Amino acid sequence: MTYSSIALFCGSSRGENPDFAADAVTFGRTLVRKGITLYYGGGCIGLMGVVADTMLEEGGTVIGVAPDFFKLGPVLADNITEMIYVKSMSERKQLLEKRADAFVIFPGGFGTMDELFEVITDAQLGLHRKPVIVYNPHGYYDHLKALLEHFTTEGFLRPFHKDLLQFADTVEDIFLAIEHYENTNSESWLSKIKD
Repeated sequence: MTYSSIALFCGSSRGENPDFAADAVTFGRTLVRKGITLYYGGGCIGLMGVVADTMLEEGGTVIGVAPDFFKLGPVLADNITEMIYVKSMSERKQLLEKRADAFVIFPGGFGTMDELFEVITDAQLGLHRKPVIVYNPHGYYDHLKALLEHFTTEGFLRPFHKDLLQFADTVEDIFLAIEHYENTNSESWLSKIKD
């Protein structure tokens, strides 16, 4: 598939493993080299800040979407290409989903999981057909993969929905997964739930 923008969901911390930040630098540089616009939460801290700063240093386009209760300085970046303010976290997720051509999830915590599960649920419901790729360095998301298998085994997640969420073990594999993405949702299942 062809694409010109990616929404990144990731931690507002760098985490304990320095490889996470190193991979964020590689990811940012690759986005610039490919001419891909980054949409993200607008932060200047954590892994999101690493990707944004890297892209800006390399001349890339970085667009933040942030709720207006966050302040510039300690949390939000003041040097990115564009900052879009919205009223709530929910509105932020909706705008990111609308604007981006694909979604990439780096290591993170509650906020990252919130963003991931909203965007993958919307894919499940056929509200978009965009790639959702989880970056899994050093097995960070292996427990998530096991949980999805458990959901499927117990009958709460259909295999064609589980396969909407793809995992990548290297930064290079993220882009390969996007470029070769095929939506696995069932049109017959969607026809039963939607007009």
